[in-house]
Amino acid sequence: MAHFATAVQAQGYPTRPIRMVVPTSPGGVTDVAARAIAPALSQALGQSVVIDNRAGAGGVPGTDTVAKAAPDGHTLLAVFDSFVSNPHVFRNAPYDTIRDFAPISLMIRGPQLVVVHPGLGVRTFGEFIAQAKSRRTPLNYATAGAATSSRLSVELFRYIAKVDATLVHYKGGGPALNDLLGGHVEAMIASAGLVLPSVKAGRLTVLAVTSKGRSALVPGVPAVSEFYPQFEAQSWVGLLAPAATPRNIVRRLNAELIRVLGLPEARERFLSQGYETVGGTPEQFGDWIRAESAKWGKMIRDQGITAE
Repeated sequence: MAHFATAVQAQGYPTRPIRMVVPTSPGGVTDVAARAIAPALSQALGQSVVIDNRAGAGGVPGTDTVAKAAPDGHTLLAVFDSFVSNPHVFRNAPYDTIRDFAPISLMIRGPQLVVVHPGLGVRTFGEFIAQAKSRRTPLNYATAGAATSSRLSVELFRYIAKVDATLVHYKGGGPALNDLLGGHVEAMIASAGLVLPSVKAGRLTVLAVTSKGRSALVPGVPAVSEFYPQFEAQSWVGLLAPAATPRNIVRRLNAELIRVLGLPEARERFLSQGYETVGGTPEQFGDWIRAESAKWGKMIRDQGITAE
């Protein structure tokens, strides 16, 4: 009977507007991605998809809202890459990223860029490494916050490259970028969408990309992995539902999302912001989450990193 009830529930889905929780402020990458797909997803599902921004505390409370929501497909969660690192950084996070969510699909993915203020006087990543290793005082890196991927990418770099660094945490990528542009800090590792306009305007120097290989976004710029093969860090956005959401509903959402991501206007819009559309199965996204959680969790534990 339970299987029959689930099948009936899935057949009639959705029966009311769908709430897509975004655990960040309006205007961030996750919010922009969610709002970009919401209209086409609404049309495909026959119900409105309403964006619900639940910012604060690194996105933990907003994420927990979905973990505890009814698993009926009417509450979804759009997440940024910090989703997998938050439970390791916030030791008392009230949810489990693997156990408490049903993956739907990875949506978009893109490299971060290693950028510096031109006043630092380095033009290549090799020069940057040499300066980082030879200076008496560490380079200052801006981050978008203590629990963000921009902070963790710097931590991973100094962990692997064995260089020291002074981290200056800001309340968001915008303020961090502004201080880098003003020369108040010297370097930053951030999503291409955030810093690429300043690179193109000649206000920042890009030295490397954090993806495994080079990126067409910045032709001729090397990957950090060419110097440190074990280094890779990417920004990404994905969609999840609460655990125990019926498989038929997860499959329906996955199919519609993949179709929306495949639209030429969606691909072009995300590419202009420094991201490629990905898609894939729920199982592939689940594997991605587990691998990323294990990778960042080990580094965070080894380094003793916290959000404080």
